[in-house]
Amino acid sequence: MATAQATPGGGGRQVLESMYSMIALVFIIVAYVELCDAATVVDVYRLIQYDISGAPFGSRLANLNHHAGSLNFAPGSDLSRTVLIIPLHELNISFVSEYITQKQPLGGLLFLLPQIFSIESRERATSNHQTDGEVPMKNYLAELEKLLIHSKIPYPVYFAFEDDDIEAVLADVKRNDATGQPATATTGGYKLVVSVPEPKKRASPTITNIQGWLSGLKTEGEANQLPTIAIVASYDTFGAAPALSVGSDSNGSGVVALLEIARLFSALYSNPKTRGRYNLLFGLTSGGPYNYNGTHKWLRSFDQRQRESIDYAICLNSIGSWDKDLWIHVSKPPENAYIKQIYEGFSNVAEELGLKVGLKHKKINISNPRVAWEHEQFSRLRVTAATLSGLPVAPELLESTGSLVDGRPFVNETAIIRSVKLVAESLARHIYGHEGKNIQIFADNSSLAVNPSYIKSWLDLLSQTPRVAPFLSKNDPFILALKKELEDNTDEVNVQHEVLDGMFTFYDSTRASLNVYQVASVTFDLLLLLVLGSYLIVLFSFLVITTRGLDDLISLFRRPPSRKVKTA
Repeated sequence: MATAQATPGGGGRQVLESMYSMIALVFIIVAYVELCDAATVVDVYRLIQYDISGAPFGSRLANLNHHAGSLNFAPGSDLSRTVLIIPLHELNISFVSEYITQKQPLGGLLFLLPQIFSIESRERATSNHQTDGEVPMKNYLAELEKLLIHSKIPYPVYFAFEDDDIEAVLADVKRNDATGQPATATTGGYKLVVSVPEPKKRASPTITNIQGWLSGLKTEGEANQLPTIAIVASYDTFGAAPALSVGSDSNGSGVVALLEIARLFSALYSNPKTRGRYNLLFGLTSGGPYNYNGTHKWLRSFDQRQRESIDYAICLNSIGSWDKDLWIHVSKPPENAYIKQIYEGFSNVAEELGLKVGLKHKKINISNPRVAWEHEQFSRLRVTAATLSGLPVAPELLESTGSLVDGRPFVNETAIIRSVKLVAESLARHIYGHEGKNIQIFADNSSLAVNPSYIKSWLDLLSQTPRVAPFLSKNDPFILALKKELEDNTDEVNVQHEVLDGMFTFYDSTRASLNVYQVASVTFDLLLLLVLGSYLIVLFSFLVITTRGLDDLISLFRRPPSRKVKTA
């Protein structure tokens, strides 16, 4: 009899346990609906994080988990848990500057860049033709980048490229903001999530210098060391987003020009009859954005005799986007005999090529560690040197060294070709004693002509390859490619690995995936829960009535009678 009475209770408990399981499942479903309805996934590129002598700059955080907002937010809104999505064409630089400089609370920033600035666009570009709309956007982006890299920003800052998915999300966000209902946990909307490990310091980042020699013709029994002409270009970059810093002009154009000049003189020096009585030293240096730190360590590795053998050095910098004028920057006074010889040699060839070359003199301050041009590292060691550049003035520290606006569409291959002709012809006339003579050694349509296809192929590669030195390993494929190219065109190639100056510290986590989730409001969740709960109660009641009867259903909710303990 006791067993018979226990059976209904046990069955009731089983039914109740089943009901509890179903309710738990409902909560899981609601949570899944809220958090896992992914609208899209976007590749994003983090603002650089670095320190100079311990002072922090750039974006100090990488993880992101906040609701999306737009510039249409209501005045006085709390944005401490909001990520503002700002397309470049809507950029209000004053607003961004105010929020950063006044340290106003913000969940994060996501800047949307036009596709013209993407690496894929750089791959497709064949000229530097710019539309009227692209020029102001370049200026906006350059100003934004300057602000960001020189500021300490306590929240995540990312860049992404416009596409249909992210623009659709932004359109929805704008509509919500315009109605005065920004995305929150209460109202729902879109949530932006980036989950990455906490950024870590790059321990002892390596910089790599690569040099190649073309030995001059030395007569038998000649004891004196031949003079040397050095052609140098820094190949690494620095920009607001390290994963996008390709520096097509600064200094991809200089690297391309150096490789082509090495190829041209390799053809001359391969034949003893046309080998000059000068050694040619080709140097691809690293650490350019950081006071040309690699150039400094490269030169210090030379013994005094090697340095004294350098007749002069020509450094190539940003020679791919000039229109009318090129500039020769020097540290010694223009009246100096060596400087005058270099300038006159270049000026004469430039006139024949229909170019104009100007001379800019900037005296160096030995007590100031700041190095504006690469040739200044030579000048500090009393080696005559000059920099050929399309820039009339030196950029500030960490600026114009591979910025977001320095991409393939904005570089002119013709400018590089003309620069190569100028340098190669000027050097050749000096080497072979043809100064002042109208003799074209590298004439068009000759076997020694400049090769536009070679220049284009290397420029395309450089425009697809981010080259921020602390993120390049010793055996990076790009560094190995440069080494191999010099090995093909010079006699002796040496690679030097050094540690970047300790005043600069860099952090990893430069790119990530941004997950955009469409989040339902709490009101919707409660309504959904109410509907599902009501449905489950009705379903539960129906099942109990049809299988066990109405009395059993009522008994489940009736309080059981208390049992009294019988006493003797």
